[in-house]
Order: sequence, then C-alpha cells, then structure tokens
Amino acid sequence: MRTEKQMYDLILGLARADDRIRIVTLEGSRTNINISPDEFQDYDITFFVADLQSFTADDEWLNCFGRRLILQKPEDMELFPAEEEGFSYLMLFEDDVKLDLTLLPLDYADRYFARGGLIKLLLDKDGRIAFPPVPTDADYHIQYPTARMFDDCCNEFWNTVLYVVKGLCRGEHLFAVDHFNNIVRQELLRMLSWMVGTERGFDFSIGKNYKFMHLYVARELWERLRKTLRMDSCEALWESLEQCMELFREVSGRTAGRLGYAYPPYDEKITGYTARQKNKYGGSACRKE
Repeated sequence: MRTEKQMYDLILGLARADDRIRIVTLEGSRTNINISPDEFQDYDITFFVADLQSFTADDEWLNCFGRRLILQKPEDMELFPAEEEGFSYLMLFEDDVKLDLTLLPLDYADRYFARGGLIKLLLDKDGRIAFPPVPTDADYHIQYPTARMFDDCCNEFWNTVLYVVKGLCRGEHLFAVDHFNNIVRQELLRMLSWMVGTERGFDFSIGKNYKFMHLYVARELWERLRKTLRMDSCEALWESLEQCMELFREVSGRTAGRLGYAYPPYDEKITGYTARQKNKYGGSACRKE
C-alpha cells in the first residue's frame, strides 16, 4: 500500500502540473484529529477546476493514480441519481488505497468553504481563499434534543414498531426487517446517543452511523444492543424486537429524567398491542417460513 506521503505527492503533483486545477482540498476522517488513522481511511479529495467538462469527457486521465480494482461515477449512474454538485470518481486501487475524488467548478469555491466542517486546504494556486478553514467535526457532535425532538423520537420508534409487528404476524420477514433496521433501530441509536450526551456532554461525535457507540455505553448495554441484530428467523426477530423495545424504554426513560422531559405514553399501549398480536399470530406466522 502506498504511504500517505506518496499519495499526497501524487495528488498534488498532478494538480500543480494541470492548469485547469486551481484549488485542492482534503475532507473527511483524514482531517479529523479525533479519529485514529488506519489503512481503511479514504483519501477524500476535491479539485476545483476551470473546465469540468474537459475532465469528464473520458476517464484516461485517472490512470495516473494507479491500477484500479473498481471505479464508480455517482453522477453518471441511472439507478442511483446524483445528489451532489460536480462530478465524482470513487476508486479502489490494486494496492488497497481508496481515493474518492470530486471535481467542482471553480465558481463553487465560495459556497463550499462557507459551509466549513472537516475541510483542509491543500493547494490554492491563485490565493483565492483568504482564510483557510480549520477542520472541525462540530457538525457531527451529538445533537442536544429539544423536548419536541425527544417526543418525536419516541413517537417514531413506537409507531414503527407496529409495522414490524404487522410484518411478523403476516409472515413477511423482509418487510419486518426493513422497518426494524431502517427506522426502529435508528431511533434507538439516536436515543442512545442522547443518553451518552447527558452523561458526557454534547461537544463530541460518536461517529458516522454511530460507529463509536461501543466506546461510550456500558458493556452490558452494548451486549444487549448487539443481541438485537439477530434476525435470521421469525422467532429471533420477535426476540430482537422485544429486546429493542426494552432497551428503548430504559434508555429513553433515563434520558428523559436527565433532561427534565416527560416520557410520553406510547410505550405502554404499543407494548400491550405487540404482546396481543404475538400471542395471536406469532406462532402461526413463524410456521409459514
């Protein structure tokens, strides 16, 4: 695997030699002093260019970065329409280096730098950026919830439990799993992050997709959360759902107490509904699998 110095020499060497590239920035985890570096970190690079179309006309110029295992161009896909401005190349190379390179038009620079965040200026040929940003992960710090946000999280969690139950009772395993993973679990993780905030403050990040959660919660709670990942059978999914409900009840109650918020009444009613439906349909639905 190429070293960090080799990669920056390659990236900046190309940028300095090409008059179309005027500004180069680094984004993401490699700019974050709070993240321990490892070999899996991407190089998230942005080139601000004077003639974007001259780059996107063909991909031959990318060969200077090395032999690729795979290339994705999000802005050139039909199945997954692009959400960002500019044009991106997501590349993994044969030496396991991952480079995510974005091209942006030069006139977009002011808007880009105004948003701040995890951005480090690597090259500015024309001295356009008077005050280079200091990378900060403040935008990713645990959010302090208002009373309304707390209630919304509880409402979304318990309301979506109904859809998981419906899927389980009908024997629609994928429907149940989809609602569990994409909504129910996400609201539990959101509530867990708020609980961590009440314990440790709201001035740090627990990472994208809550990836550092295990560092900030008790071991026993972490193991209980891991057990909710078991979904390979109808019986396991029922057990995971009930464990998830128990965890949410405990964590949200603790969080409400620390924030001085009222714990809404959704829990008792939905828990009763869930138990009734499981007693009525749970066994027969599982036998359909």
